[in-house]
Amino acid sequence: MKISPSRLNTFLMFKLPAAYLTGVRTKHIDDISCVVSVKHRWINQNPFNSMFWAVQGMAAELTTGALVMKKIRESGKKVSMLVANNNASFTKKATGRITFSCDEGIKIDEAIARAIETGEGQTVWLSSNGMNKDGVEVSSFNFEWTLKIKS
Repeated sequence: MKISPSRLNTFLMFKLPAAYLTGVRTKHIDDISCVVSVKHRWINQNPFNSMFWAVQGMAAELTTGALVMKKIRESGKKVSMLVANNNASFTKKATGRITFSCDEGIKIDEAIARAIETGEGQTVWLSSNGMNKDGVEVSSFNFEWTLKIKS
């Protein structure tokens, strides 16, 4: 199965319904980048009338995780993937449509190649930044993905 925005959104509906119900949607994916968007609404707000941090985290993680899934599929190998660590910073109130993007596909290629070559598990840190409609960063997330060839 080719990974596309519509297939990822269908995947969300069945496998990650919390993300789907809060409005997280994949807009673009290619070999280098993934873009995910979510709009501030009643269902995903916090008591301060902005987007709940966990909704932002789901959208940010999807940008990195979808790229990892795509790269694993393209490798033709069976590779396990898991988030081992993450951190985030919030710099502005998240209202309106927030767009998260990760453009680190090359780092994933390198980590998968090392895992295949050495047979050892690899880690790769990937970042995703959330921007509002004015192009102002509202949050920044970093995820440490572990990749290991299944035997």
